[in-house]
Amino acid sequence: MYELKLETARDVHEVEALFDLCFAPGREALSSYRLRDDVPSVAALNQVARDPHGILAGAIRFWPVSVGQADALLLGPVAVHPTRQGEGLAAQLIQHAMARAAARQWDRVMLVGDAPYYARFGFEKLSGVVMPPPTNPDRVLGHALTPSAWEGIAGDVTRWAGGRALSD
Repeated sequence: MYELKLETARDVHEVEALFDLCFAPGREALSSYRLRDDVPSVAALNQVARDPHGILAGAIRFWPVSVGQADALLLGPVAVHPTRQGEGLAAQLIQHAMARAAARQWDRVMLVGDAPYYARFGFEKLSGVVMPPPTNPDRVLGHALTPSAWEGIAGDVTRWAGGRALSD
């Protein structure tokens, strides 16, 4: 059993080490990281999962982005320690964090990922939503947290232009 908690400043270095372990070298060179430069994450949604001994098993973060004139959440990274993979922890992190996002009245979430994996969480390919290159458009996925939230939303995904308070 894992305890999910908000990520705190004490967790940051450990979470970054987990992301380094789980993702390829140079992960910060990806286009999604350019959208995060100098933009604070949505701290109210960032979660860590720890086992009963307090050992970090997984983490998830969200970042605000703009899609055309609309605000959206960019899910990621989400990572589970290799020794804990296959236990459903990533699913637990994703579902819990998305429920928190909906409760905080965010309308839409997007990510860059594997469509067959993320479809089980309600993510679908976003037509007309363009991530910075060299992102494969088939991997740009979205999930509506409120009905029809992605309807009519199109354009370039850019660094967050403001809008709502990130403490939400």
